[in-house]
Amino acid sequence: MPAPAELSKTNNKTKNMKNTIMTVLGIFFLSSYIFAQEQKPQNPLAPVIANPNAMNRPGGPLNGPKPYSQVITAKAKTDSGLFKVHNVEDRYYFEIPDSLLGREILVVNRISKAAADNRGFAIGYSGDFIGENVISFEKGPANKLYIKSISYNERASDSTEHGLYKSVKNSNLQPLVASFDIKAFAPDSLTKHPGTVIDLTDYLNGDNDIFFFGSAAKRSLSLTAQLTDRSYIKEIKAFPLNVEIRTLKTYSKSYSSSPGPNGPPTTSTMAPVTYELNSSMVLLPSIPMKPRFADQRVGYFSSKYADFDGNPQGISERSLITRWRLEPRPEDVEKYKRGELVEPKKQIIYYIDPATPKKWIPYLIQGVNDWQIAFEKAGFKNAIVAKEAPKDPTWSIDDARHNVIVYKPSTVANASGPHIHDPRTGEILETHINWYHNIMQLLRNWYFIQASAVDPEARKMKFDDKLMGELIRFVSSHEVGHTLGLAHNFISSSTVPVENLRNKQWVEKNGHTPSIMDYARFNYVAQPEDNINHKGIFPRIGAYDLWAIEWGYKWLPQYKTPDAEANYSNQQIIRRITADPHLRFGSENALYDPRSQSEDLGDNAMLASSYGIKNLKRILPNILKWSGEPAQGEQNARLMYTELIGQYGRYIGHVSKNIGGVYNSYKTYEETGAAYEPVPVGTQKEAMNFLNSQLFTTPDWLINKELIGRTGIIAPELFQNIQKNTLAGLMNPPLISRLLSYEAINGGQSYTAENLFRDLQTGIWTELATNSNIDLYRRNLQKAYIDNLIKLIAPSTALRPYDPMITDVSSISRAYLQQLAVQINKAVAATTGMTNYHLQDMLARINSALNTKS
Repeated sequence: MPAPAELSKTNNKTKNMKNTIMTVLGIFFLSSYIFAQEQKPQNPLAPVIANPNAMNRPGGPLNGPKPYSQVITAKAKTDSGLFKVHNVEDRYYFEIPDSLLGREILVVNRISKAAADNRGFAIGYSGDFIGENVISFEKGPANKLYIKSISYNERASDSTEHGLYKSVKNSNLQPLVASFDIKAFAPDSLTKHPGTVIDLTDYLNGDNDIFFFGSAAKRSLSLTAQLTDRSYIKEIKAFPLNVEIRTLKTYSKSYSSSPGPNGPPTTSTMAPVTYELNSSMVLLPSIPMKPRFADQRVGYFSSKYADFDGNPQGISERSLITRWRLEPRPEDVEKYKRGELVEPKKQIIYYIDPATPKKWIPYLIQGVNDWQIAFEKAGFKNAIVAKEAPKDPTWSIDDARHNVIVYKPSTVANASGPHIHDPRTGEILETHINWYHNIMQLLRNWYFIQASAVDPEARKMKFDDKLMGELIRFVSSHEVGHTLGLAHNFISSSTVPVENLRNKQWVEKNGHTPSIMDYARFNYVAQPEDNINHKGIFPRIGAYDLWAIEWGYKWLPQYKTPDAEANYSNQQIIRRITADPHLRFGSENALYDPRSQSEDLGDNAMLASSYGIKNLKRILPNILKWSGEPAQGEQNARLMYTELIGQYGRYIGHVSKNIGGVYNSYKTYEETGAAYEPVPVGTQKEAMNFLNSQLFTTPDWLINKELIGRTGIIAPELFQNIQKNTLAGLMNPPLISRLLSYEAINGGQSYTAENLFRDLQTGIWTELATNSNIDLYRRNLQKAYIDNLIKLIAPSTALRPYDPMITDVSSISRAYLQQLAVQINKAVAATTGMTNYHLQDMLARINSALNTKS
């Protein structure tokens, strides 16, 4: 037997061998385990961490996420809301919770402060919309987080074997527009992954279509490259439903200098322009609202898309109206179904910006509350209300839970009512009405020019607060209407007979226009002897507005889909509009329909404008007296003289649109009558007679020597511009072509192109028949007439792409030039002085044009 010492040595050797074997086995099994884990299918959305313990090393892993505390350090300024926003030494980190991954977020971009002297067509002002996108955050492999851009321009919801849902989905893979390294995981993320941290600083400091100007807005403003050294993030704030990003962006702007007739090619120069932009990230509802299809007979803003389900043999273009989600509380559903008024589950609340001058707040509030009666037609009481903003330091205008009438101390004389809506359903989520301080000057000018003949309160430059407050109230109601989804209804005023506007009892009861959404300002038709008060002078919410809200907001739980509502909706519209023509809608984009115009009143522009001109003739001699203020110069008189001539020009425009006009009345298959029909012959002749008597016969009543002497306004230059512009509009190839086309269709029942030329030539050249002297104003008018005629027999150019030579336009124009040449030739011998010189000049121009070889 071994000795005890030797036994001890042997035992130690055996123990060491066992330890060695166990160590080797341990390494083998650990290697096998790691190898097996590497062979397992990995979740591509899960972050890849080769060695979790590396996260605890000082400084974190060499590449990939670092410990949360090393990224979001003690220096971080954190704002919590929809997700956390961390500002760490001028770097901005978004902490996106996993619960938001894949959720759709609407990004709406607007101009917060506008660049000086850089305006495009209807764009470039504070508050203007410049782009919109739906995005989602998506986690990818290799510790990446992506922004996906989502489009709803093409849709299909039918997922049955015959539906196109899968095909449309496969054909519309949504693009990943940005990629971000995951900088860290939120605490405890090694096992739960509740959120990821990404750095958006460089992305937001740069230029992209998601958060800043869309390409169309850039083109409109001639913006090119962003100047990164003059662009930066100003502020990012988080709220429960939204995140607001405010940036300062400087771009190069391309300025073009046009050449003269024989000058060098157009050149361009570059200059910097700076904007403050605001991007709102708003979380879209997890349960979408049931949408409602738009209808051209009721005016709502809408979202269009291509529907692959609507037409089994093609594609349908469909539109969803924009509106708030109004539903009864669960306990009130049966009451609502019985026709009882109930309060909505969620009230529409507007807050008044705390910066608003206190004296105007009650009127802004009233402008909102005036809509309550309209929602009662839809079955809801107290559905809409305005309140003063709470005196709470945590309350913010930028919070998407708050709809705000924002007061802006700006020189802009305007107001606007934009809203943010869910593009999937049309649900309005939030609105900020822009209320610019200088709109009060615009209201004052309008009311002075349109109402001072009948309202003594308007005969001064500083209105009493009550009068100005009521003016503010009507504009507030109009802008709120837009934020409820309502579009302009320019046809509304044309549904009212002109003589009703002079009927005190009728107009004070009904208002001068059935819709606050028309651009019908004040009752300029009313005459002093009619004794009509403010009720009959001011615009207000009317019959159309009540109907439009009823149609758009009535809760229809019996129909599960918008398609199921369609037949009911169509029958309701036909029934209601047939019973009451005041409920008609006409788009502001109906270019040729004289019923759909801004700033007009009544069903007959000629009669309404005649009354309006009568009132202008009453106001003009009093401008100096009514606009005068102690220790002031004549700037007020200058302004109001110019405004008065501008109002006269609007009346002329209302009339001239009847000539060559086409009534556009959208109809469905079930409705009878034409959808498109030319303005009746009698109406067009009446319009031409009006223009000959009120415009082309010199409106010398506008020439007030005292006003001209005090203000320096040369009135004839202004009204002659109106004459020239009106002539150019009437002697326009497309208008003449419409007259020729309708003559071919309707024969003698049309107002023809020859009627137009004969009436114009007779009215503008009356002196030729009597051999009378032609004064300066008529000579200028006649020059403009001949200039337009000569253009109508000339080939097209780059500036005039419409070619009159390929239609009868040139033929009839040449014939009337030849007739005019004969008449002038007969009259010229009997004239002297400037009249003779003028006629010889005109004859030479005509002969030169007729003899030119084309």
